[in-house]
Amino acid sequence: MSKMKMISLLLILTLLLSGCWSKRELNELAIVVALGIDKIDDEYEVSIQVVDTSEISSKQPSSGRSPVVTYHAKGKSVFEAIRRMTTLTPRRPYFSHLQMVVIGEKLAEVGINEPLDFIARDHEFRNDFDVIISHGSTAKEVLNVLTPIEKMPANKLLNSIKVSEKAWGSTLSVTTDELLNTLSSKEKSAVLTAVEIQGDTKLGIDQTNVERIKTPVILKYAGIAVFKEDRLEGMLSEEESISFNFLNNKIGSTIVVLACPNKGDLSTEITQSKAKIKGAFEKGVPKISIKIDVTQNIGEVNCAINLTQNKTIRYINKKTAEQIKEQTKKTLDIIQKNYKLDILGFGEALNREDPKKWKEIQKEWSTIYPEVAVDIKVNIITQGLGTIQNSLLYSSKE
Repeated sequence: MSKMKMISLLLILTLLLSGCWSKRELNELAIVVALGIDKIDDEYEVSIQVVDTSEISSKQPSSGRSPVVTYHAKGKSVFEAIRRMTTLTPRRPYFSHLQMVVIGEKLAEVGINEPLDFIARDHEFRNDFDVIISHGSTAKEVLNVLTPIEKMPANKLLNSIKVSEKAWGSTLSVTTDELLNTLSSKEKSAVLTAVEIQGDTKLGIDQTNVERIKTPVILKYAGIAVFKEDRLEGMLSEEESISFNFLNNKIGSTIVVLACPNKGDLSTEITQSKAKIKGAFEKGVPKISIKIDVTQNIGEVNCAINLTQNKTIRYINKKTAEQIKEQTKKTLDIIQKNYKLDILGFGEALNREDPKKWKEIQKEWSTIYPEVAVDIKVNIITQGLGTIQNSLLYSSKE
């Protein structure tokens, strides 16, 4: 009897197993690597960048076709536009390999909550792809640009934002999960990196754009966009974006150019930067202090200066600290006085310091924030001088 019961149980369990009932073969799917969303009048225009797998395969010779194909469709919602796109695509769009979402500038100006709702809700979308906005063009036009070196333009956009964030500091990688968390916060405003098209957008769609030594049309990151709630408020320039990342503890590395005591200049490479924002209440008045600790190396010397002397290193440290402090102060004034948006999380810092006092001012924070006093301190350590100490060029001249 026990054997019969066991066999019966196994038979019942096999009926409950789902197996591969929902499987989808690769040749049945259109793999989407980039998604663009624009607002055209009262409708959403959705663009998808689909991989032509036969063109990027290392085992098959290229036929000369474009490695990606873009499709576009309109709808009253993003969901409707994507479903309508099946009338154009030879296969059903598959979004699990999505790398980049580009939001059009006009859509960003009216609000990004609605299209983000679909992306966050749909089970096929992961939450680790990057979100950027287009500047001076539509998301559709950005996805239409073919790029050299990287066969898939989505890869170019993703790699550029990661590399420039680590080596230059003017961009900021923001995933959809991070963006949604910031938009749902009452204490902090969102920021996104903006991309622009340099050159004639009509030429960017042509295969010849990747067949020339000098590419006539390129995609370039233009700085960081500032949002008020879910609406685009303005743009920080490249220099302001670097200063913002210094304050935001997002600098991996960058370059600072300093004037030498006499003539010429020298460049230092920032190899490490740590910023800490701390809030405090002094007699009930909120105040913010930001401490930035920077480690740098001497990268290039175009002047006669003796790097073997301690006073020279002290001079370089002092000038670097002054320059970073001056630039971050200017950028902070723009953020506080012009945009009046807490994109650095000052409210969060005050809440961590004293939640009770923060609750007392939370409702009036938007009017208090522009006048909050901020103290910025910059500490510099010069660690390396490179493979040579003093400039051989200027030594030979002397």
